[in-house]
Amino acid sequence: MAKVRALLVLLVVSIDLTLCGGIDQVRLLGPQAVNLWRLETAGPGGDNPANSIDGSNSNLDADADESLLGAQLEGTFPEHWFTQPLDHFPSADASDAPGHTFEQRYWLNTRNYRPAPGAPVIVLDGGETSGEDRLPFLDTGIVEILTKATGGVGVVLEHRYYGRSVPVQNFTTDSLRWLNNAQSAADSANFMANVKFPGIEEDLTAPGHPWIYYGGSYAGARAAHMRVLYPDLVFGAIASSGVTHADIENWEYMEIIRRAADPECSRNLQQSIELIDTLLDIPLTRTPIKALFGLAGLEHDEDFVSLLEAPLGAWQGKVWDPEVGSPLWDQFCEVINRPFKYGNDDQAVTYDADIGVVSVTKDLSVTVPVYNYAQWIKQNYVSQCTESVEECFGTYNDTQFQATDLDETWRLWVFQVCTEWGYFSTAPPPTHPRIVSRRLTLDYESKICKQARSCSTQLNCVITNHRIQAYPPGEHFVVPPLPNVTAVNVLGDYDIEADRLAIIDGEVDPWRPVTPHSEYARNREDTILRPFKLIPNGVHHYDEYGRRNISEEPPEIQQIHEEMIGFVVAWLEDWEVARVSA
Repeated sequence: MAKVRALLVLLVVSIDLTLCGGIDQVRLLGPQAVNLWRLETAGPGGDNPANSIDGSNSNLDADADESLLGAQLEGTFPEHWFTQPLDHFPSADASDAPGHTFEQRYWLNTRNYRPAPGAPVIVLDGGETSGEDRLPFLDTGIVEILTKATGGVGVVLEHRYYGRSVPVQNFTTDSLRWLNNAQSAADSANFMANVKFPGIEEDLTAPGHPWIYYGGSYAGARAAHMRVLYPDLVFGAIASSGVTHADIENWEYMEIIRRAADPECSRNLQQSIELIDTLLDIPLTRTPIKALFGLAGLEHDEDFVSLLEAPLGAWQGKVWDPEVGSPLWDQFCEVINRPFKYGNDDQAVTYDADIGVVSVTKDLSVTVPVYNYAQWIKQNYVSQCTESVEECFGTYNDTQFQATDLDETWRLWVFQVCTEWGYFSTAPPPTHPRIVSRRLTLDYESKICKQARSCSTQLNCVITNHRIQAYPPGEHFVVPPLPNVTAVNVLGDYDIEADRLAIIDGEVDPWRPVTPHSEYARNREDTILRPFKLIPNGVHHYDEYGRRNISEEPPEIQQIHEEMIGFVVAWLEDWEVARVSA
């Protein structure tokens, strides 16, 4: 068991780094994230998730460990397949995809299953990544915890288009048009109503058995939506860090980090960004400040400051379990806060300890935190670039976003962002404190989705021509100018609620502003029928992680898991009463 535990720890670490360096970087960094995704997949080990763009590939140091880990998990949880229609809502003229189907992948945990008329199915929505990334939650996380308490069957259901549940031959605009909320929710409903689990004689389909639908983050919103859209099939749902409020701009993400981070680190970040913005305004210092970060050849200032935003996503990688949480945020802050020391290639700079200033050139002097920030960016990002920095980190060459083969998996979540979800991470209002550059505008962050503009100068940006970036109009579908967030918010927004729908969020989760625990949302009573819980000092879907022995968890996590067991068991008791009465 010790070997298995070690392997699972390695997997969760790699998952966490992949998500911080992949999907969530796409949410935060817009077009710059695609560059980082390419560096990650092209680096040593190729698409090995351990080779994260945050420079922490030491967590997994051998391909042999990866192979052993994959074999162990595949042996424990073999993959299964369920046939789905590509289009659940065909129009009268559906000649473009008549009767097309695809295979949706899922995994089972039956180790705790006790056959009974009210035996539940706990299904975890795979969300916007490969379902394989969710297998630890099937083994030691929330699915294992709830099935052990209830005698149920655990399931991880992979989302259409992600992992190996791919229904199309390419990722063109037309081919992606079935990647939306309605179609993916219908997948889950069809699965619940019709699946026959291998090795289980009993018919566990809904509504004949109680299904509890769990999801975290985007999948958390989906869990809440499933309870609202398909109440006859979804007996109960748990939305963990569920982003039920879609929005065009999401500057509040960084505001949560600014307020919750170590005060010294937050202050140094804020002052550094303000100084960098000022230096970029001055023609004499614009190129030298980029050169300090190893990015003198990066043409557009927006690309430069977008790359500086990249380390901030590490906050989301914090997890209560030190064996699976990412240490990157703490490491980043340690570097930002440390006293001056010379970088490996910066012996020409001089440091005045009396005033705390680093002289870089005759025209450029910076504070120690800015100098340290530059060292981090060079070591963890620029060092991975084997071409020009413009080729690695520039975002104004449209052709680099237009490959549509199935290896271009970044196109999936970006398409969902562009069409329905939004969350473009922009600078806060002008007078508001900030840890990101004021140059991060909606126009820049969203240009990957639509016609992009070209600027005649850096200081005076004017439209000189229009271009299509990632999603040229197709024959059957055109990406809207801005995402249709109403498609999400009409399902409940901040106020989404239903009996047996639990809302669980983290106190310092950067996604909290778009959950029902947002400061913009109304407060609610926490009840067994409608749980409404906030995990103290919790970050992103903290309850999803778990130990097989709950007593090994920290008090606040042990408490939330015990409370979750409590309300799920109570829900199932209500099911049994209704079943007997019927």
